[in-house]
Amino acid sequence: MNFIVNSVNETEKIGILIGKRANPGDIICLVGDLGTGKTHLTKGIAKGLNINEYITSPTFTIVNEYDGRLKLYHFDVYRVNDIDEIAAIGFDEYIFSDGVSIIEWANYIEDLIPKEALWIKIEKISDTELNKRKISFQFSDERYNYVKEIQL
Repeated sequence: MNFIVNSVNETEKIGILIGKRANPGDIICLVGDLGTGKTHLTKGIAKGLNINEYITSPTFTIVNEYDGRLKLYHFDVYRVNDIDEIAAIGFDEYIFSDGVSIIEWANYIEDLIPKEALWIKIEKISDTELNKRKISFQFSDERYNYVKEIQL
């Protein structure tokens, strides 16, 4: 399933729709080059979870926690050099909790991600239209069937 978005607002809107339907224990893996909108999508998901805090990418802290309708654990593993570094922060306790885990650069730690995760890939598709993106969803667990109902 794919979407073409033309603005940051549309990227956030998709995130809001995901956040409104997210369930305890959801694991959302974000993949995309620098500047494609992973954090903007996360901001939208946070809004959909009724989180009013300012969302920033936890590039240097690895994980930020937010309280909303569900607890949100926002990971950024871009700077992780060793998979043991993730284990040391209690990664399993986060992702197997009743919160929603969002992992930016999840492809870097793919071996640690359960099969039941929702994978979202964001790609720039135009050099002239700076905010135009293709957002693709991939999942094997029916718990994420709600993404099939998303409409912009």
